Amino acid sequence: MRIAFLYSSKNGMASSLQSRRYEETHEEDDPPLDFLAECDSDETIEAIGRALGERHEIVPIEANDEAYLHLKKLRPDLVFNIAEGLVGPNRESHIPSICEMLGIPYTGSDPLTLGICLDKSRAKEILAYHKIPTAPFWVVENGSGVSLRVKLPAIVKPLHEGSSKGIKDNSVVRNRPELKARVREIQSIYKEPVIIEQFLTGREFTVGVLGNPPNLEILPIVEIDHSQLPPGANPVYSYEAKWIWDQPDKPLEIFRCPAEIGPDLKHRIEDIIRKTVEVLRIRDWSRIDIRLDERGEPNILEVNPLPGVLPKPEDNSCLPKAARTAGYSYSALLHRVVDEAATRYGLNHGKRKHHRGDRLQLLRSRHQPAERAPI
Repeated sequence: MRIAFLYSSKNGMASSLQSRRYEETHEEDDPPLDFLAECDSDETIEAIGRALGERHEIVPIEANDEAYLHLKKLRPDLVFNIAEGLVGPNRESHIPSICEMLGIPYTGSDPLTLGICLDKSRAKEILAYHKIPTAPFWVVENGSGVSLRVKLPAIVKPLHEGSSKGIKDNSVVRNRPELKARVREIQSIYKEPVIIEQFLTGREFTVGVLGNPPNLEILPIVEIDHSQLPPGANPVYSYEAKWIWDQPDKPLEIFRCPAEIGPDLKHRIEDIIRKTVEVLRIRDWSRIDIRLDERGEPNILEVNPLPGVLPKPEDNSCLPKAARTAGYSYSALLHRVVDEAATRYGLNHGKRKHHRGDRLQLLRSRHQPAERAPI
């Protein structure tokens, strides 16, 4: 197949940011230091391109404001999407939306699922409605006060960020002055609403998932061992833990894969992972964070339908780590995602190329609304 590989590089997104700010008529504050944390390094982008190129013709495309024109001209058989976007709560939905406009198949979840999962409160509302355990939470809109109902200790986060952006060691708060100060800090830096979650005190896990219901493969569970954090650090996988304390030349030995857990807990974790994937309609791959409450019950922390895939084992990227434990090479993991998407769209792996009209018909056949009951 001819595959367009869509990505958000750190250099490319930094250039886009500078261009946008130059064109603005008003002066803006400098972006936060972790603004580009979600974007991929050149090393990761090159590793993914090489792996996909083992089986397919690959055309790399930066997911900037020219991506639409490139895709419209290229008309690939499939888009392999890891693009995070630059700004806005729906930034991870930009490339999938363009693909749907152009009738081009793509890997991963659709724009609605990506948007819901990036907005932590919307994802948690849906999970709670379906009786999937998740910590109680409160949202503070810009300019509004902090609810008196907030239970402490709590953890304070930006509402729609990933890659531990805005989640620092001081994000765990134990009194109201700390709570208010942290809310003000996040609102000032990230210019977005804040989510406050009741802090869960139990063990923390992250779980990689491949495939689509009913044929899901739940990869070996990864535990985040908080005892390996520096003395005095809060038991959270913070920005410091992910990007400062953990370095390739001195890795933080914080992960245990497979996690040392009994069969009952493993079953309960896998059960709510399956339910979460089905309820949120996640496709092809994902990584889902879980934490135990004080009773030892697993709760969904966050859902990542566009998971990171850093190539080197010392990078401590959790989905590749879980996949390696399951027997996948880095290339095999990425090919599995391509195969899952190709199966969903009815592509036959290059035996013959589908014309655009064929692909549009396939898309229509898979998105026909179900018959409605009379009102």
